[in-house]
Parts: sequence; C-alpha cells; structure tokens
Amino acid sequence: MRDLIIEIWESIRRNMLRTILTGFAVAWGIFMLMVLLGAGNGLKNATAAQMGDIDMHSMTISGGWTSIAYQGLPEGRSVRLTQTDYLTTLSDRFSDNIMKVSPQASSSITMVMGARSVSARATGSYPEVDEIMKAKVLEGRFINKNDVDQKRKVIVITDKQAESLSGGKLSNKRMIGRDVLISGISFKVIGIKNSDDMVQTEDVIMPYSTMTGIFKSGNPNIERIIFSFEGLEEEDRSEIFENEYRAALNANHRIAPGDRQGIWISNHMTQSRQMDKGMSILNKALWIVGLFTLLSGVVGVSNIMLITVKERTHEFGIRKALGARPGSILRLIVCESVLITTVFGYVGMVLGMLACEIMNKTLGSSNTDVLGVSINMMKDTTVGLDVALEATLVLIIAGTLAGIIPARKASRVRPIEALRAN
Repeated sequence: MRDLIIEIWESIRRNMLRTILTGFAVAWGIFMLMVLLGAGNGLKNATAAQMGDIDMHSMTISGGWTSIAYQGLPEGRSVRLTQTDYLTTLSDRFSDNIMKVSPQASSSITMVMGARSVSARATGSYPEVDEIMKAKVLEGRFINKNDVDQKRKVIVITDKQAESLSGGKLSNKRMIGRDVLISGISFKVIGIKNSDDMVQTEDVIMPYSTMTGIFKSGNPNIERIIFSFEGLEEEDRSEIFENEYRAALNANHRIAPGDRQGIWISNHMTQSRQMDKGMSILNKALWIVGLFTLLSGVVGVSNIMLITVKERTHEFGIRKALGARPGSILRLIVCESVLITTVFGYVGMVLGMLACEIMNKTLGSSNTDVLGVSINMMKDTTVGLDVALEATLVLIIAGTLAGIIPARKASRVRPIEALRAN
C-alpha cells in the first residue's frame, strides 16, 4: 500500500498543475452540490416555520363567495359563518372525527400602556384553540372557560409585544397582571406567549365573547372556525369528510351542493402533505443539478487519467513484460483517480459547508416583507452529517467511474506494442 501511495504521488507531482486544474472542477461540483442542498434545507425549514407549531390534524373553515346561482340566489354572494355553522360542527354527525373546536373573530387594535403603544391584531377564541395552535405560554396562562363565560377583559400577548409596551424595562413575569388600554377599555395581561414567524401566533388572544361583545357589536357572524380532527390521515377519507362537512354548511347558507367556493376549508394536513411532496421534488431537483455539475469534474478527471495512461504506455509495457498483472495496473489507475476525486471533493465539501454556514448567518437571520408580513425566507441552511456521508459515497463512486475506462485501457496494453511507443 505504501509503494502504491508513493507511486500515485509521483505521478501527480509530475503533472501538478494539470491535476490541480482538473481537481478544481471536482471541488467546484461538490461545492455547488453542498450549497444547493443547504439552500434547499433552508427553504424547507423556513416553510415549516411558517406553519408554526399548529397541529397538522386540524382544519380552518371560513366563508367565501358563491360561484353557482342556487334557489333564486345569485352567484358571487358573500358567505359569512354563523352560530349555526358552529353548532353543525359540534353535532353528533361529525363527532367521530372532530375533536376540539373554536370559533374565531379578529379586529385590528392598538394597545396602550403608559406612553407606549403597539398596533396588533386581536383574535377572540375559545380555550380549545390553545391545543390546536399550540401556543407557547412563557409566563402566566392562556384564556380559560371562565374567561369566556364571564366575558372577562383579559388578553394574552407575545413576548415582543410585551417588550415594546414596557420599553424593555419589565420582564415577562412582571408584565403579568398589568393593565393595557385597548379602545379606551382596560384589559389585564394574563399571559405572555412566544412569538415566531407564523402570522396567527403574533395575534393578541382574548376570549371570544369579549371580542364579539366589544369589538363586533354583538355581530353573530363568525370569521373562522378551527378544529382538530382524528381518523382522517388518509387522503380519500379526508376528502370524503370534507365533502360531507362542506355540504352540511352549504345547506345552512342555501349554497349549491357542488359549490366549493362558498365555504373555504383549509386542511393543514393536506397542506403539510403537499409541502412535503414539493420539498421532496425540490430536493431531488437540487441533487440532479448538483450531480450534473459534479459530472463535469468527473469527466475532467477521466480525461486526465486517459492522458496519463497514454503518456505512461511505455512504462506499463515494461511492467507487463516484467510480469506485472493487468489487475495491478488497473488498481493503480483507479486508486489515483479516486484519490484525486476524493481529496479535491473534500476540499469542495468543506468550502460548501462553510458557505452554508455563512448563508445561515446572513440570509437565515434576515426577514423579507411580504404583503406587510415579515417572513424569514431561509432558516438553518446547514447540511447534516447524512448529506456529508452521501456526498462522500458519491465522490468514491465518481472517482471509481472516472478511472475505470482509463484503467481498462492501461491493463490491456500489449507489452510488445507498448515497448515500441515513444
């Protein structure tokens, strides 16, 4: 093995510049593969972050606009959910699948504490939404049934909102129990929840009864109904349930049975499934682009090995005349090819991982404003150990493939012909 390594090194040393230029193509290929996969991971993680910690076994229901004229009513009619829809959701008809249910209503508000004010969106909900949306309460508590029944003027705000209201002078714990003015009405802060990139987790939460009583003037309409479910993991069962549930709500509003625009159903599990499929396709596409980039470097290695074989034809002829077996010559060329590919490939891999870390520190910590919402487009763009091991396997296979054709050519050199070569 030692003699083999020395011999390979001597061959590389005699053609150092050519080897470095060829190896650069391999390094560049694996570098691009790492960067592309890191960017893909960043996009996937950012997309998952936008979904927040919401229970994937949940649906959000909202009103839309009818697309079909029905029972003398025109198309394009605006539909708003009502208490009847909420009761339909709670009915025994759907009790086998629907678990926790909460109506929701929202309003833009301005919170004032002392000389400071913060604009936000307040969402009135039932306590069940805590289990569905998985709010991370850092201090205090979430709203409960008594808050709703007694129409208490209490709110749960985010840690960012708490910091803005106190000017950073009060800890989350000290903000609990503080009074905040909303439309001139005093509300007590009962909880501080974690703030993240998902839009709805930035909302101020208050009891649904308080929201509708104060900010909606007793309007019976419901903006959204959100509920968790079970037993609908399979696509076909989920679709059957959605069709039956939509038909029931359509009947409440005299909407045509086949109209899918009057009532909007957002199935978070379906969205997650579609996102996973999209990310899988994206990941495969990035691997293909990266491998084709790497292929150009592999072709370069194969070319340089062919040139090496041609230059050493006379040498190989002498070896075979002295009794060297074709397998030893084949092993020499393949090992040299694998060594060049692996060494320069690892250089590219290390640089690629470093680029991913830089990308994570820059793009991963910056937000983009989309329709007034601050969204992180990249998050955790690093590549894992599994990707590094896969890339290592790719390098070894690539090096072997790059050396096979030149090695086979070298092993088939006939001594008499090789000795005649200049």
